Amino acid sequence: MTIAGHVWTVVPTARDVVWRPRALASTEHAVAVVDDWFGPTTVPCSLAVPFGATAVVVLVHGLGGSRHAAYVQRAATELHRLGFAVLALDLRGADRRGGGFYHVAMTEDLAAVCSSPLLAPFARVFVLGFSMGGHAALWFAGARSEPRLRGVASVCTPLDLAATQQHLDARPRSLYRHWVLRGLKHIYDAVARRHPVPTPAEVVWRCATFHEWDALTIAPRYGHPSPEHFYRERSAARALPQLAVETVLVLAKHDPVVPPALALPWVGRAPAGRLRVCVAQRGGHLQFPHGVDLGLGQGGEGSVVEQLGRHWHRV
Repeated sequence: MTIAGHVWTVVPTARDVVWRPRALASTEHAVAVVDDWFGPTTVPCSLAVPFGATAVVVLVHGLGGSRHAAYVQRAATELHRLGFAVLALDLRGADRRGGGFYHVAMTEDLAAVCSSPLLAPFARVFVLGFSMGGHAALWFAGARSEPRLRGVASVCTPLDLAATQQHLDARPRSLYRHWVLRGLKHIYDAVARRHPVPTPAEVVWRCATFHEWDALTIAPRYGHPSPEHFYRERSAARALPQLAVETVLVLAKHDPVVPPALALPWVGRAPAGRLRVCVAQRGGHLQFPHGVDLGLGQGGEGSVVEQLGRHWHRV
């Protein structure tokens, strides 16, 4: 990693906080699901459909974020301009309404949205996940639960949760860790206001590392005896051998949050021809300059999302 990776991560993110990109005009929906701990809830979605669209891209936000994140909104606009219908969803609890809280390998919300009447008109389905949203997308790519699924892409996504936890809990990543944990704590607090929770919210608010977060919330909620057990069982590296569709993994060489070393050692587990890997020489976490070549036969023309969209038109 170099200072350039931090600059590419922090500066565009700060810009988006001050000058948010214009949101794509869309309709709001809620897909019903049942949380096995907290009961009936919904997965909120935003859907935009250009005239004549026969394919839809489902966008999955990163850890602690929501479908309203600037990088999701920008991707939705770019894909819509290319003729795709676009559905951006909030993973369970990300709307801060207290319906539950997700983990990074959960596929049930994606499956519920894809099988809902909202996506019934579309012959082809693609999924684009960002950071840990891409981790859930990789598990979905191996679940074989959606017969119309034609492609998946994960941007800045790790494959080993244990290594990722150790990386993010190190002191040099404290700023990034605090930012993500703050979002997760707000999600948990909203649940605690409505339901009995595994750990009192005031205790969770004091946690300062991802290991603490996982020990207090994810492990007890999802039946794991420890965070280490969760990491071992639910890392996306375990999903790679089951990949059922072409999957693209986009990494940035100098990403300070998810460096390529958290993914590259495990990419060989994917079946031959199912996983394309691009390590961009420039860019940061979820932020890339135009001209990064994904190796999809387009010579780097356009943004990362635009290249994915044009590629999917040919799939």
